[in-house]
Amino acid sequence: MRRGTKRKFGTKKRLREALYKSLATALIDHGKIKTTLAKAKSLSSFADKLVTTAKKQDLAARRELSKTFHPKIVKKLIDEIAPRFSERKGGYTRIIRLGQRKSDAAQMSLIEFTA
Repeated sequence: MRRGTKRKFGTKKRLREALYKSLATALIDHGKIKTTLAKAKSLSSFADKLVTTAKKQDLAARRELSKTFHPKIVKKLIDEIAPRFSERKGGYTRIIRLGQRKSDAAQMSLIEFTA
């Protein structure tokens, strides 16, 4: 599912990539995370590409993921998460809106892997 255009979050490319890496690591590690709606929408496409790469389950895919993520995260992604989506063509994440945050009224959401 298309989640809109790429967001920049007012940061440089390196910082944005670090944000995606940390959010994706938390999502893979915990299965679901609570974040703002804009970050969840951007993370959705990023995480879907990671799962697509992990579904190949070969050495090249493992090395590609190891460039960015810790070996523990790569192992969990390839051995536990990717096999759940072997029959699915895409749409590996789900975004659930939670309403506004009290402090700054930012739209909050829960992003999780679909079953």
